[in-house]
Amino acid sequence: MGDRQQQHAHGHGGGEHPAAADPPSSATLLRRVQTHAPNSTQVVGFLTLLVSGAVLLLLTGLTLTGAVVALVFLGPIALLTSPIWVPIAVALFVLTAAALSACGFVVAALAVGTWMYRYFTGRHPVGADRVDYARSRIADTASHVKDYAREYGGYLHNRSKDAAPGA
Repeated sequence: MGDRQQQHAHGHGGGEHPAAADPPSSATLLRRVQTHAPNSTQVVGFLTLLVSGAVLLLLTGLTLTGAVVALVFLGPIALLTSPIWVPIAVALFVLTAAALSACGFVVAALAVGTWMYRYFTGRHPVGADRVDYARSRIADTASHVKDYAREYGGYLHNRSKDAAPGA
């Protein structure tokens, strides 16, 4: 039996087809591996990926180590000096927010002023049709309310005299 395994290991099956009766020999297995082997471009790509991954992993470790060391050494200094720099930081934040808000309000006011100037000079800026439509709707509603008040105003006036005869 050991003699037969040696024959199959070397690819000598005694004339019969090795794939039909027995498991594939090492030569067939080697041919299969060679057909699925990566080409040189794939190997270089994999090695590049491996090296760049190792470098990035090393840099990540150095960054984390540096951050922990800096926190250990600079933490007490930051804690002791916080009564000085925290109010300064808050003041700078408030001043920056106020300056940016003021700039934003100025830009918005200029935009509104420019739009109104174009609207009143008849240049028809973007959105002027919506303003005209809203103005006509408001005028129509005011006219309907005025008509309604004229129609039912006397009725309500007479009813109030009924409710309070001395009024």
